[in-house]
Amino acid sequence: MSRKRMAKCLALCALALAVCVGIAAALVISKNRQRAAEAAAAASAAAASEAAKAAEEEAARAASEAAEAAHQEEERLAAEAAAAKRAEQVTAAQTEHDSVVCISGDENGTMNELLAGFAAQTGSGRFFAMPSDAQATAQAWKLMGGRGRVGFDIPNSDYVFAVGANVLETWGSVVVNRHAWGQARPAGAEPAMRLAYAGPVQNNTAAGADLWLPIKPGTELFLLLGVARQLIKDGVAAPAGGLDDFAALVAKWTPEKVCEITGLMPERFTAVVDGLKKAKKPLVVVGSDMDQGGGTGPVRIGMAINMLLDRVNKEGGMRMIPLAPPAVNGAASYDVLMQGDLVRYAADMAQGNMPEVGVLMVYEANPVYALPGKDIEAVFKKSDFSVAFTCFFDETARRCDLVLPNALGLERYDDVAEPFSYGKFVYALVRPVAEPLYQARPAGDVVIDMAYKLGINLGVSDVVTMLKAKAFNIGADWGSLSDGNVYVSDIVVPNKTLAYRFSPDDLALVEKAEAAAASSGKELAVAFVSKLGLGTPETAIPPFNTKLITDDELDKNMLVAAVNGATLKKLGLYEGNRIVLTSKAGKVMAKIRVFEGVTNDTVALTMGFGHTAFGEFNDGKGMDVMALVTPSSEPGSGLSVWNDTRVN
Repeated sequence: MSRKRMAKCLALCALALAVCVGIAAALVISKNRQRAAEAAAAASAAAASEAAKAAEEEAARAASEAAEAAHQEEERLAAEAAAAKRAEQVTAAQTEHDSVVCISGDENGTMNELLAGFAAQTGSGRFFAMPSDAQATAQAWKLMGGRGRVGFDIPNSDYVFAVGANVLETWGSVVVNRHAWGQARPAGAEPAMRLAYAGPVQNNTAAGADLWLPIKPGTELFLLLGVARQLIKDGVAAPAGGLDDFAALVAKWTPEKVCEITGLMPERFTAVVDGLKKAKKPLVVVGSDMDQGGGTGPVRIGMAINMLLDRVNKEGGMRMIPLAPPAVNGAASYDVLMQGDLVRYAADMAQGNMPEVGVLMVYEANPVYALPGKDIEAVFKKSDFSVAFTCFFDETARRCDLVLPNALGLERYDDVAEPFSYGKFVYALVRPVAEPLYQARPAGDVVIDMAYKLGINLGVSDVVTMLKAKAFNIGADWGSLSDGNVYVSDIVVPNKTLAYRFSPDDLALVEKAEAAAASSGKELAVAFVSKLGLGTPETAIPPFNTKLITDDELDKNMLVAAVNGATLKKLGLYEGNRIVLTSKAGKVMAKIRVFEGVTNDTVALTMGFGHTAFGEFNDGKGMDVMALVTPSSEPGSGLSVWNDTRVN
């Protein structure tokens, strides 16, 4: 397809919303003209009567209304056409372009397949999911030889060791995790599930855990290496390929060494190892305190510990969940879609190492606010035309050339396909209960209409057809799904490929990470605190949730930084002092408070503040802590990581 034709087709896409309004206006014009004709006929039949005079007045009024409606419609279409023409001219002037690039904030829907298929068939194939722990986990799973998608059967485990993963607040299927934790702890009875949590801040998961392991930010890898070493030493090592190499990798990580580098108390290290060994159905889950920016290294070690404990494809263990075939022509499977690294792509774009973009499509994502660094701005600057499909006018929507209002979740068909972390195969249908307001349309239908105009065959005619195809591929009954039932299956992929896939190169990477941890100097490590009640980058803080914000997180409009008493004394500061935290990436202003639930030489900052696009309930409240973050590339995997931020 030529660039010129592509530009013209995309110009048609820019007019997609105008079509429905234009039809409605045309109906109004037609009706008014009909009324004018009827009035004129009545006037000629009784020219001498008062009725004729009234009919003439009615005809004149109707004609005036029709002319005004036509004029307004012509002006609107002319403006849309002019904008489309500009996009066409800009696109045609470029020589090397990625035709379409898609960014999605959908965590588990078939919309990702639709966007990926559209991008693939327009030539670029560049689809990026927003960074998350799901991405790091998927890449780690692939490196370990895992098939399908990894799931963690938390509800059926009797001992969960969560390292960095804020399982009771923001990590994975939080509602399932909370329900399982609550059901396992009936009042007055012995808990059926024990929870141990390792992290630098006593967040809600740490507060609810039976055992909190306070470790310095960025030292999760070393704790996991030590746990693996101790289990192997104690004879807990289920056989699988590569076990000897793994044992060599963890050999030097004695309890003493682990506690020295992590700051952990020795008795708590011993307690968690004993808990894993004594449990009948232990499970290890690994994430990051930001629910994004973590590397594959700690996740791989966590998976290896589950293998040592012989917890693969077991009830309450780590399970290999099958992947449903894509329902959209040209779309890749979930594991392939999770390979795209948006942060690295933005950095490459900023450095001039990527072709410019014809059309940038952003679906229910807010990368302008949520991504670390400022490189995402280069993606917008080097895109001829940018479109936001969104329910909210967020920071990214403000940056785009065109905003197409997406129907809300209660106004559209959608689905939930295999949510991240859940230990079973799950598929659920989302059905509309109300008509979309104003000019909102389901984004999926808009994309399918665009594909039709471009001559692209996605294999689906509308969103409902797409979801029916997805249900068919899974083997779920559409009627049952439509009745509100959830399709759940215990099926797993046979474990024939999973192994302790570690090599001498991994040993070098661990040594490099150890050297970096030892060279932190006088800088403070940053622990980021994520709270479900503070919304998401796409929704910001819902107005009714502002009552959940405490003075320990936001003092009037100023961000609060939490440190423990020993760190405060070391810094020579006092509680209530206003400070500026500075990193290589940027700075934030904050007010100091003392909280003993923070590890030494660490400052805790709450995420979710500092919005500039959501109105009085969010704008100007605190600062966006992502301003402090500098991404780097994880050795080995190459994945962009930013879970070890340090400030002065």
